[in-house]
Amino acid sequence: MKLIATDLKKCVGCHSCEIACAISRSRSKTLMEAILEEPKPASRVRVIAVDSHPIPMQCHHCEDAPCASACPTKALYRPSPEHPVFFNKELCIGCSSCVLVCPFGAIRKAPGGVMAKCNLCFDRLEEGKQPACVEACPNKARKLVVANQVAEDKLRKMATLITKQEFSKE
Repeated sequence: MKLIATDLKKCVGCHSCEIACAISRSRSKTLMEAILEEPKPASRVRVIAVDSHPIPMQCHHCEDAPCASACPTKALYRPSPEHPVFFNKELCIGCSSCVLVCPFGAIRKAPGGVMAKCNLCFDRLEEGKQPACVEACPNKARKLVVANQVAEDKLRKMATLITKQEFSKE
């Protein structure tokens, strides 16, 4: 399963990821035309400030997605474990059950009364591209990662740190 990870030390809160996400969801796919669209295209990532630190937040595509379980119409679903959690706006009745159970606050109402959430720009992934928010980040703070690889990288980093500490004592 792929996820979008953010190196918070590199994120400067420029909101480029939000803008790129909204443009990728627009009909025109260009900034100048997207600004004029009605309804306005909604970003699926939001950069919020916590103690003056910017934190980009979006759907984490939980393995046991509570939003999909809570959706009475099955508008939220995962076709297979390798896919992100998708959203079918045609099935959405706007009940907000998904909003109530999402642990990340990543789902919200979009213009038109239906819900909006990240789908990892799955159409772009199928074309061999990065998600719009990842591609747009000027500091390369955001990247598409394989969930298990993140754990493996942390394990190796920690093992290296422990080894350096232990063997430097001798």
